[in-house]
Amino acid sequence: MNSRTMRMVLVAVAAGLMLLGLCIYGFLGAYVFLAPSLPTADAMRRLDMQIPLRIYSRSGELIAQIGEQRRIPVTYEEIPQIVREAFLAAEDDRFFSHHGFDYAGVLRAVLVNITSGDYSQGASTITMQAARKLFLTDEKHLRRKLQEVFLTYRMEREFTKPQILNTYLNVIFFGQRAYGVAAAAEVFFGKTLDELSIAEVATLAGIVQRPAAYNPVTSAERAAVRRSYVLQRMQALGYIDEATAERARVEPIQARSFAPRYEVEAPYVAEMARQEIVGRFGEAAVNAGYRVITTLDGRLQTAAIRALRLGLIEYDRRHGFRGPLQHVAIAAGATTETLESALKDFANVGNLQPAVVVSVAPRAARVYVRSQGFAQIDWDGLSWARQSGEASTAASIVKQGDIVYVVSNGSAAQLAQLPEVQGALVSLDPDDGAIVALVGGFDFFSNKFNRATQAKRQPGSGFKPFLYSAALDYGFTPASIIMDAPIMADDRNSEQSWRPENSGGGFSGPMRMREALVRSRNLVSIRLLRGIGADGTIAYTSRFGFDADSLPRNETLALGTLSATPLQVATGYTAFANGGFRVTPYFIDRIETNAGEVVVQAAPNVVCESCESVAPDEVGLAGIVGEAPAIPAAPPAASARSCMRSYVDSDTIRPKKPAERIISAANAWLMADMLGDVIRRGTGRRALVLGRSDISGKTGTTNASRDTWFNGFNRELVATVWVGFDQAQPLGEGEEGSRTAVPIWVHYMREALRGVPDTPRPRPAGLVTAHVSALNGLLTGESDPNGIDEVFLAEHLPAAGNATDQPAGAGNTTESLF
Repeated sequence: MNSRTMRMVLVAVAAGLMLLGLCIYGFLGAYVFLAPSLPTADAMRRLDMQIPLRIYSRSGELIAQIGEQRRIPVTYEEIPQIVREAFLAAEDDRFFSHHGFDYAGVLRAVLVNITSGDYSQGASTITMQAARKLFLTDEKHLRRKLQEVFLTYRMEREFTKPQILNTYLNVIFFGQRAYGVAAAAEVFFGKTLDELSIAEVATLAGIVQRPAAYNPVTSAERAAVRRSYVLQRMQALGYIDEATAERARVEPIQARSFAPRYEVEAPYVAEMARQEIVGRFGEAAVNAGYRVITTLDGRLQTAAIRALRLGLIEYDRRHGFRGPLQHVAIAAGATTETLESALKDFANVGNLQPAVVVSVAPRAARVYVRSQGFAQIDWDGLSWARQSGEASTAASIVKQGDIVYVVSNGSAAQLAQLPEVQGALVSLDPDDGAIVALVGGFDFFSNKFNRATQAKRQPGSGFKPFLYSAALDYGFTPASIIMDAPIMADDRNSEQSWRPENSGGGFSGPMRMREALVRSRNLVSIRLLRGIGADGTIAYTSRFGFDADSLPRNETLALGTLSATPLQVATGYTAFANGGFRVTPYFIDRIETNAGEVVVQAAPNVVCESCESVAPDEVGLAGIVGEAPAIPAAPPAASARSCMRSYVDSDTIRPKKPAERIISAANAWLMADMLGDVIRRGTGRRALVLGRSDISGKTGTTNASRDTWFNGFNRELVATVWVGFDQAQPLGEGEEGSRTAVPIWVHYMREALRGVPDTPRPRPAGLVTAHVSALNGLLTGESDPNGIDEVFLAEHLPAAGNATDQPAGAGNTTESLF
């Protein structure tokens, strides 16, 4: 080599070293410049991903996920090995051997970027993608690329390979708001990770390179091509064999958009929880990973939804079929793709599924149910829709091409339609007010108005037990004789007089107070209110949770003309169920952060009969009306429950606070006993099918049956059902609470009380059984042919009498009672 050549080599080497030095210097300078903008290792460890608000039942069953991103965080161990291998094959098969950079791929990308000048080419490893998704944007420029490189180096140095891969599989974007592989499995296939087939795993692994292009719902053909590439790479790397790859390659792609999976259906409660979270922590909190553990019992909630929907459908059927949703032309032998297309604009509503009639037989119809397949509707599932006077044939009801709703269990179905009527059901634990089931309407997603908590309607006769409870403390007894006779009251603001009537009309003359409640006699209730006074009635009934300022200060209050939500009414009835205590309803047991830290913990007041030692001051009507006594404390021996009922929270047993007594245990027992007669032989007789002796309740029906109710309970559970139209209108002739609401309550309680012993209520102190005349309510001898046994408050025993005595009311009866 001559000297000239040597000099050229030395110059080249020097130039190269200088260029290398400049590159290193520039790289170091870039690092110094960009380092302040990069997260530290500690910050990366404390990373809070956008995690949706998750809502659970009290036993941990998922109710809902609410947030901008659908994300289901999973640990490395919870991700099946085949899922991890599919993503390695598709994105970075050298992940476990390199240190964050695939240099051959990076060099190729650098050369393309330099020559093109737009920096659009990438060869990112899994670590680089994780760094970008977590901390950077997807912008294609040099500054962002350098930040990505520095972050990748930091992640590789601070975290293990499994940690990085797990992070990547939890943050990568799949489209359709799905972040992370677990959420993607649910969104596209409605499955958990361990339920995915090899073909579905490969499909998901193929999406992440270009989520829009390889979306298996909107671009199934492209997704299939990409899936084939992933399967080829998995086979080449030895993750699957050739036969497995071929089976997966020919498997049809059956992806569609799936709603989030839940274990308990309670969307109205989920929305209540969302509002509570936003109210406490702000709008951003729905993406902060909070977990809300509600008081709902999953089994009872499922029973409540089923009961309400069944009851509303039964009512709707009684009022006739309104015809198909739409009619389309369907050719004989139409393909499932054609049938699915005909149904694409119709969604499920509650338990109703859209279907198209494909053929009609004399007394049956064959339908295609969306996303399910063919089903048969036999005559017993069609006959309800037959119009009076029409032939008893299926063709008189539906035709080929009709689009209808059905209730289907697979191969069999029944014709249905979306009810126009609405309803609500709310159920409480009477010991602490915990809401164990709540349904605010037929279908939340069709109408989000929560009738259980927002609909203020007139409870009608469902309010009478609160008035009768006041009457007992005022001095009336179950045997008090009160006149069921016409009443006329002048209205100073109108030229007309008010002439209230009993439901169904008619008058029964003198009758015992117990019978008046059983038969729900309006005119007796008005006379009771007159005997107590409007002010006294309002003061007394407000103890049960009703707002005194909202109660009408006139005699219509006796007929339940106040406005109250089903939750308020149910809360009032808890006092009769729990022995006389006031509890406050609540539905959130606790709120936790994503890390499991409890930030809100419920502290309800709980019924505690054994905690009582001194009677509360002025808990009777003393000082309001007359001289009704204060409520005596129940002796410890009468306690059926203990105030130390506790629950475990983070391994700490937390006692609850004692609830306030609002009526005596004797009053509560006597009211429950009289309301038991409502079921045994009154307007609640339909509940007898439950075959239980420990249930009590009261129907409610307002004028023209605009609102219908049933409020029922035993010692373990309270449930209120309301049925009516959102825009108040008559439900129709004969549609009273006993026909509309009681069957729903029965459907619910049949499941809710399954396995619960039928236990008579322990009789508390302060009650006396005496023999009285059924004619005048006065004490009589055992030889009296009209004598009956009745239970009285010890301080309000009737006087002695004989068969010739006049009917007796309260001790200070006024003429208005007769």
